[in-house]
Amino acid sequence: MAAFIRKDGLNHRDSRSKLLAPLVLGATAGAILGLAQPSAAAPEPGIASSPAPNPAPNPALKLKPESEFDLAPALELDLQDPLTSEAVLSPDDPMAQVTSVSQLRDVRPTDWAFQALQSLVERYGCIAGYPDGTYRGDRAMTRYEFAAGLNACLDRVNELIASATADSTTQEDLAIIQRLQEEFQAELATLRGRIDGLEARTAELEANQFSTTTKLSGNVFFNLTGATAGGDVQIEARGLGGPLNLRGAGRGLDGRPLVQTTDDDPNITFGSYSFLNLTTSFTGRDSLVTQLAVGNSFSPANSYASAGLFNTFGTPFTDQAGTTSANVPVVRELFYDFPIGKKIKVVVGPRINWYRYFDGNAYTFFLNGASSFNASGSTLANAIDRGAGAVVRWNATDWLDLNVGYLGENTEFLNNTLFNTATNATEGIFGGTNTLTAAANIKPFDKMNVRLLYTRTNLDNNARIVNADGSVAFGVGGATSEPIYGVADDGQGGSLNGATADTFGISFDWRLAKRIGLFGRYYYGSTNLDPQNRALVDGEVNAQAVQGGVALPDLGREGALLTLSYGIPYSILDGRQYLVSGGGDGGIQHEFEATYYFPLSDNIALVPAIYMVRNPNNFSDNPTIWVGNLRTQFRF
Repeated sequence: MAAFIRKDGLNHRDSRSKLLAPLVLGATAGAILGLAQPSAAAPEPGIASSPAPNPAPNPALKLKPESEFDLAPALELDLQDPLTSEAVLSPDDPMAQVTSVSQLRDVRPTDWAFQALQSLVERYGCIAGYPDGTYRGDRAMTRYEFAAGLNACLDRVNELIASATADSTTQEDLAIIQRLQEEFQAELATLRGRIDGLEARTAELEANQFSTTTKLSGNVFFNLTGATAGGDVQIEARGLGGPLNLRGAGRGLDGRPLVQTTDDDPNITFGSYSFLNLTTSFTGRDSLVTQLAVGNSFSPANSYASAGLFNTFGTPFTDQAGTTSANVPVVRELFYDFPIGKKIKVVVGPRINWYRYFDGNAYTFFLNGASSFNASGSTLANAIDRGAGAVVRWNATDWLDLNVGYLGENTEFLNNTLFNTATNATEGIFGGTNTLTAAANIKPFDKMNVRLLYTRTNLDNNARIVNADGSVAFGVGGATSEPIYGVADDGQGGSLNGATADTFGISFDWRLAKRIGLFGRYYYGSTNLDPQNRALVDGEVNAQAVQGGVALPDLGREGALLTLSYGIPYSILDGRQYLVSGGGDGGIQHEFEATYYFPLSDNIALVPAIYMVRNPNNFSDNPTIWVGNLRTQFRF
């Protein structure tokens, strides 16, 4: 066992020992070790020193006749003053003399024990730490430090004896070792006791490497937001009164979607949104995650949105209530994540966040990148924000990850009467609205990520439509209808049984240089509408969404990020006649966004953003909407 001896222990002293005479060892030891003389300091490596003069006899040192020693003489030393490091020579002082090394608090380079151990070290190489196998001792060390080195030499000699190379161990060495053991018996016992204790604790830690722990973290967002249109905005809705999130659609007597006009700019709002995360691990590799959310914001841009487009364009992602009622906490996420082997992870739970595992992008993450609902994720990608089910993640290679997930809709901010179909016994996890998603995350080269995605969606008919003639129909649309962005019926004001959809997408992010990045998305969605009126044929709505942008990392400060984004959230290719809301007059909505994430510290950031929305609600003659937002976010 090799050990490294510290030479500057806690009880460090000046290395100049004040022994007054050479020490003569007994015949058994068979050697005479000359000790340092008064005022002869131990030389530093590489510095020559002149021989010290022979000392005058001193009565304070008493040596027994050689024949009286069993192994070697006991030392009678003058003890140094612990404060001045000067020898106290008075024989009348009871503290001036000691009779054994075991009485010394420190072991000095000139002590017999020190030199005896050094001799063993040089011959048996039992202490590692220096190229020549010695500890080059020229300083005092504590007795416990010395005992550690002695213990290493004892182990080494025992190894030699056990390996039948005992001939290399002389009787003189064994005698020296025996005496050292006697002198340092207490320290060796203490050292071995500590080692036994450490080994016991190590074994306990190995047997119980992890205990259940729960970590608390959170995010708080303050949002100051204003919006203006500078003119009349056309909105597809049956009325503008009532809560913005309950704005409904309908058809007029002419069969065309009902359109309202607003010329009022909303007031500036100041609201909050918060996450509280509880992450529990049972093995150190798994995670049980519970996320609570509460908020009270209704962003001003929602005043201009057609039915089914609440919290979409011009709305910062964190500027929301996040629940069916403001200031009422809800469970936003609840899932268990665990590994299977080294390459696969499985996520199961009653409320899984789809966006944790699909459609990610380095420059559109809502916490520090493009910040609006329409820019932080694809508008056509998925009908379910949160759902019950499972996701399997496979790290196939260093450059390829494959994710597959099935979720039945179970979203925290929607009314249980019409939504949350996974928890409704009438429909359940495999009825109602659900999605099956597969994604390949490819890393073609360093600092670039490409994602391919496919989603198969079943849409429930939970969008209530009230027509001008008083008839009520149920179509698809609203918050859980992607790739429908708005509200759709059978094309004649009648109800749907539901719909199925296929969505294909590709996205990328690329750190082109140290301070510049590029990102983009393209999604295509095709929705098949199943009318309740069997006299009608199935309808179909095809749409696309496009996004591209530039990111400037570390602009103005390390960790900062300026994101410039352009997007077309919902361009209808065909099937506009089935849309009661979202089709407009056939125009194409364009969105421009600039978001600047500026960290004030590790836990606080300011995030100003400005949004420009042209042709809102897909009306080509609608005025441009401007939205400004200042977000302060806290992380703990």
